Amino acid sequence: MSLHYDVIVIGTGPGGEGAAMQAIKEGKQVAVVEKYVEIGGGCTHWGTIPSKALRYSISRMVEIRNNPLFREMGVHSNPSFPKLRASASSVIRKQVDMRNGFYVRNGVDVIHGHASFLEPNKIKVHRPSGIVDEFTAGSFVIATGSRPFRPTDIDFNHHSIFDSDTILKLDHTPQSVTIYGAGVIGCEYASMFRNLGCKVNLVNTREKLLEFLDDEIIDALSYHLRDSGTLIRHSETYDRAEGVDDGVILHLKSGKMLKTDILLWAAGRQGNSDNLGLENIPLAPNKRGHIEVNDHFQTSVPHIYAVGDVIGPPSLASAAYVQGRYAAMHMIHGSCKEAMAKDIPTGIYTSPEISSLGKNERELTEMKVPYEVGHSMFKSLARAQITGQTVGMLKILFHRETLELLGIHCFGANASEIIHIGQAIMSQPHPNNTLNYFFTTTFNYPTMAEAYRVAALNGYNRLF
Repeated sequence: MSLHYDVIVIGTGPGGEGAAMQAIKEGKQVAVVEKYVEIGGGCTHWGTIPSKALRYSISRMVEIRNNPLFREMGVHSNPSFPKLRASASSVIRKQVDMRNGFYVRNGVDVIHGHASFLEPNKIKVHRPSGIVDEFTAGSFVIATGSRPFRPTDIDFNHHSIFDSDTILKLDHTPQSVTIYGAGVIGCEYASMFRNLGCKVNLVNTREKLLEFLDDEIIDALSYHLRDSGTLIRHSETYDRAEGVDDGVILHLKSGKMLKTDILLWAAGRQGNSDNLGLENIPLAPNKRGHIEVNDHFQTSVPHIYAVGDVIGPPSLASAAYVQGRYAAMHMIHGSCKEAMAKDIPTGIYTSPEISSLGKNERELTEMKVPYEVGHSMFKSLARAQITGQTVGMLKILFHRETLELLGIHCFGANASEIIHIGQAIMSQPHPNNTLNYFFTTTFNYPTMAEAYRVAALNGYNRLF
């Protein structure tokens, strides 16, 4: 069988979905190819959705455990890791059903099988039944995502060695965990396992955690991880991982040996660009499997675009979806508003959460921008006092002369939600993107949103 489409999208994660939905809305004939049985990609099945559902279950357990009222009533909650993980299954099912509905209602053909390029305008799809079909298209979007990077000298078949995909299959609650890699995934799982009561070693190959964040946020995260009992080991590199009957020994090049029940390998990700027949186009991914694109998400072959984790950072589901929409609009119209794919907030689901947008203090100092800082400490907000979630702060960076918002950084409960208020103002054209908005707007009381007014006044007072 051979069919022709205007656009074929390879992958049905956020990037693929964004591209397919935008292209079909533009009146194009669209098909998506998905190699797995169900749509949604890694985000839905073994990444964002299940890990965040797990985090939510753990957080609720901690709330019950720490609530004096429940303690007085004799209510105890200590479910196992598998039971907590199981809570994600219903969410995944709802997400899959919802996304299937998107494709059906919009008339996008879903082709199941593994796609690979034969020519710049032709792919073959190996169906699960063994049949091979060929399809042609005027344009393509590669949205195949990524997977955990696995060094060849680590035995991932050992019963106590996991990566961020396989950790969700853990069938017991370990007493101790070593996490190698202190990026976003490593820090998130360090928070989760520590909240479960596990002893946690967090091994960081760099000098500090999450170096792309504002230094004050980094310091806050480091403090609260350590305060919770997490042992952070900076500037360490592994020599080898030794799987034993009752756990794993991670040997570090510094001579240290870390013996724990399990090892979670969280050191980087690999783009899913292999076995796509890219040599037939030709395209050459880098050593981590990432496909290089220009500012419009075009590869070196102009009618072939790539979006999402397969192109590398920021490796966010939210970014992938927007990139997919941008790519579809650019391929159809030849242009797109660049602001659409810029200024994407970072959401990090540690305990507490972190979210940031725009420049940090280190960047502004290097750029020699005259900025000032406004703080709002959550412990001073009535809503935080009521909920008992008083750890955290909102930090606003703004230009001393124009009051233009330059960066927003939030650490604390619901940070990933709170950031969007500031995002809405930062995205406005000057002079509407200034601190003045927070002076002249009435916020509900008591709310966490009130932190913007407090931070704005705090910063403005520093000018005099």
